Amino acid sequence: MKNQYLTFLLLTIFCSSVAFSQQKPLPKGLSEAEKEIIADYQFTSNRITPPPSTPVRAAAEWEEVEYLVVSWDPSFPNILKQIVEAGVEECKVIITTTNQASVASYLQSEGVDLTNVSFLNEEFDTIWIRDYAGNTIYSNDVGERALTDWIYNRPRPNDDVMPTAHANLVGMPIYTTTSGNSDLVNTGGNYMSDGMGNAFASELVLDENAPGNPYGVSVKTESEIDAIMNEYMGIENYIKMETLPYDGIHHIDMHMKLLDEETILVSEYPEGVADGPQIDENINYVLDNFQSPFGTPYKIKWIPAPPSPSGAYPDTGGSYRTYSNMIFVNKTVMVPTYRPEVDQPALDYLEELLPGYTIVPIDVDNSGENLISLSGAIHCISHTIGVENPLWIVHNPIEEAQAGSTVDINAMIKHNSGVNTADLYWREVGATDFTEASMTLSSDDNWTTNLTLPSEDVDIEYYIHAEANSGKTINRPIVAPEGYWTIDTATLSSEEWAENNISGPYPNPATDEVNFNLNAIEGPVELSVYNILEQQLYSTIITDANGTINLKLNSSWKGTLFVSFQGRFGQVNKKVLKL
Repeated sequence: MKNQYLTFLLLTIFCSSVAFSQQKPLPKGLSEAEKEIIADYQFTSNRITPPPSTPVRAAAEWEEVEYLVVSWDPSFPNILKQIVEAGVEECKVIITTTNQASVASYLQSEGVDLTNVSFLNEEFDTIWIRDYAGNTIYSNDVGERALTDWIYNRPRPNDDVMPTAHANLVGMPIYTTTSGNSDLVNTGGNYMSDGMGNAFASELVLDENAPGNPYGVSVKTESEIDAIMNEYMGIENYIKMETLPYDGIHHIDMHMKLLDEETILVSEYPEGVADGPQIDENINYVLDNFQSPFGTPYKIKWIPAPPSPSGAYPDTGGSYRTYSNMIFVNKTVMVPTYRPEVDQPALDYLEELLPGYTIVPIDVDNSGENLISLSGAIHCISHTIGVENPLWIVHNPIEEAQAGSTVDINAMIKHNSGVNTADLYWREVGATDFTEASMTLSSDDNWTTNLTLPSEDVDIEYYIHAEANSGKTINRPIVAPEGYWTIDTATLSSEEWAENNISGPYPNPATDEVNFNLNAIEGPVELSVYNILEQQLYSTIITDANGTINLKLNSSWKGTLFVSFQGRFGQVNKKVLKL
């Protein structure tokens, strides 16, 4: 009888919360009614699947997208209309709604073309699809497409089954971590992948799987969480940062955004305000301990987080307003906006950072549809499914080179049918037409060509084009030729050039070893280690200098160390703090 009463009570409370949500949308965090039932709610399920049988790769957001997915909450018709309107220009759009006729009629009355729109007739609980939808993975980098689904950290059963509904509609496999030893609680707003085995999160993922968690899942160590992410998503380096004191839901997509494999856009607060100090600490932690998949330091781009009209930030009662909560959909980027006087400088900066992309501003801070007051913005209410059979290009852009020098342009290019051709397109700044240069297959999936730069100080714009054996073609950047990379050919001294090309050390501070990336530096290079008294502790000759150098640190070395690199370029010194 006691169990029957408890079941009845939980159903009553939950139905009340759903009924309430029909009048007032549920927040991104827990409602008061949900807090009452979370301890007794059944979060695990029997939807468990074994992990993929072959290695998988989690897609990055800037890769090719086939579907944009949203859940149509009637409280936000104008915001959702703008997302769909921009989305149909880039891909197919799946709208979850039980009122297809009404939604379709509204969109058509607003001039939205429904040719690329599909309707999914399913119940859902909230608009926050980023947190509960599945994430795209590929077997063997570019093979079979699938979704991975975690345990959703909200007692919202209709939202929780949405990944399976999407997988069934598209006709693709889904892998779930919802029971057994792989019962991982995680959330899409707290996950960011670079497409190359690295992912970012806040330590929320540790807290929600720790002893005493309210979800009833098995207790996991950080290494056990990392193992699940590796098995189900191919994440090899799961970077986790301290949670922020004024972000109540602790999702990193509210304050940071990967723009590409080595560039992170970060929300910036005035000194000492709100989460600014903790964000600074987190970014310094990343810079001191990790490098991009190219072995280069991450490039941090700061964008001011706007206050409320009264000047309030989250620490003084303001909503969590940021521009980083944006979404890539092929050649379009949708950005949350707030009011013209603060938005225009931010939009201008994004145009500079993302040349060639169509930047679509969407107001989330008006009295009619005040989405931001519910702790979320554009990225939070949209998600994507990658294309079947992606043509994947990875390239470490060359930012600067000596005028008159010859540079190697390298790219990894993959498609499940194989790659037929790859070409470099380049031009001098100010020129109209690009010059085509064929790339050759050097090894495995790596393509290369040489580019001799003009002897005068003229910058170069370039992009890479590839064609698969299937006939599929793509550019990288995906927006090329409207968007491209730029090589700064300013004349540098040899030491200045070397200083810019020797990356590291990381991690720093370090205990046992540090790494440096010598990029295009050629050997031989003499590497020496000195203490603060300028006493030499170690020396070696590196004959083949290109690439990553691992330096073991002697246990007797303590404090500040100086690592010196000497070669034809001169001398470059780097500082290491040995713990």
